[in-house]
Amino acid sequence: MTQRSFPPAGASDRRQFLYGLGASLGSVAFTAMMASELDAAGANTSPSGEAGPLQPRPQHQPAKAQRCIFLMMEGGPSHIDTFDPKPALERLHLKEFNRSGEQKSAMESGKRYYVKSPFQFRKAGQSGADMAVNWEHLAGVADDLCFYRGCQVDSVNHPTAMYQMNCGNRFGGDPAVGAWVTYGLGSINQNLPGFVVLPAVSYPQGGSANWSNGYLPAHFQGTPLRPTGSPILDLDPPRGVTRERQRRNLDLIAKLNRRHAAEHPTHEELSARMANYELAYRMQMQVPDVLDLQSEDAKTLTKYGVGEEPTDTFGRKCLLARKLVENGVRFVQLYHGSWDSHDYIERAHGSLVPAVDKPIAALIADLKDRGLLETTLIVWCGEFGRSPDNGVRGGTAYGRDHNPSAMTIWMAGGGVKAGHTIGATDETGAEAVEGVHHVRDFHVTLLRLLGLDDNKLTYYHAGRFKQLSQFGGKVIEDLIG
Repeated sequence: MTQRSFPPAGASDRRQFLYGLGASLGSVAFTAMMASELDAAGANTSPSGEAGPLQPRPQHQPAKAQRCIFLMMEGGPSHIDTFDPKPALERLHLKEFNRSGEQKSAMESGKRYYVKSPFQFRKAGQSGADMAVNWEHLAGVADDLCFYRGCQVDSVNHPTAMYQMNCGNRFGGDPAVGAWVTYGLGSINQNLPGFVVLPAVSYPQGGSANWSNGYLPAHFQGTPLRPTGSPILDLDPPRGVTRERQRRNLDLIAKLNRRHAAEHPTHEELSARMANYELAYRMQMQVPDVLDLQSEDAKTLTKYGVGEEPTDTFGRKCLLARKLVENGVRFVQLYHGSWDSHDYIERAHGSLVPAVDKPIAALIADLKDRGLLETTLIVWCGEFGRSPDNGVRGGTAYGRDHNPSAMTIWMAGGGVKAGHTIGATDETGAEAVEGVHHVRDFHVTLLRLLGLDDNKLTYYHAGRFKQLSQFGGKVIEDLIG
């Protein structure tokens, strides 16, 4: 990829104007198209005729998937209590292991103890996938899933682990996976952002840096939609302003801006403003239909759990994700929080799973029915797994601590090895022992499924060419069907 430059440091008044647009249609257009270059007719080209950066670009190699839906369970869901059963914990429950191997009651010692899962497990589908029984609906699509138990990360802290899972770097400031994908492939639909984020009411730990463009140009950052109320404000023109009047105004502004751009060719933020106006104009035509869930039939709404508790909130996100990818959005990330269960894991996970189970199963089945699952990669994960043991917390308030050495990630569609479980953890779930790979290898594999080569998907910054994996990674071939 060729190097692209940031807008110059000056012209702060224009930059402040753009950022000041807030959570409105203008901000959506800004985050999706800043520095994009459009001609007066709205084509995605600069005044010099150069193609804009969000135009679709060829893959580095044949792709299995064309788009991705990333389901981020923030807080670190417990693999031991969802998809990786550990019968050994039945025997070790409330026992402490010393280095000598001696076992004694941790309730007496006041130290750490092993905790068995409060959930029963079953084999689901013809593939015999391991699932806790409270995943009632996901069991129906078990044969479409590929479970991976070999991934490891570096951090036990939520913000740094979130950054690493989302951006490849524990310390923030780097581009998110969705930003890299959009940078590499462009946007399928020029009337919508290429990378859309559906956050929870409270942003995840680490905030919006989890979907940042980092050092990439700003139009590759994720565009968050509002979790409550209208997903995007100011979709309709001001009262009394017709589409024809908007078009005439934009044409006049574009004419003046092109004249100014010819005199100041290095002022890229001017092109950004032009792109912002043009995309906002086009989005007013398409976005209302995409975001209108009531246009779906009652059967579909019921299938996703819309209008029901506890599935309504995440069901809306999953249905909206389907509509977004169906309309050409390249990368959609959904957040569901509160998986950080240090105690009362039966109560915590027992309420979280029903909130996402039905909507996720409906998303997979719906994409499959529409012929989209084969080319849509779905990823489900948290930032790390959970430990098989915990400290004593009030007698029976059993929970689990953070565990970067073992976790379960599952994928569906997009060319993954459906109906398989790859990798394994030890008998207590404390550490991955088979098919072990660092998260950088998992990221490289996601890029490969989307037709991108991590070694070619680079950007020159701070004196070197940078990439998602930081310094290179290895494709996990066992995950690819």
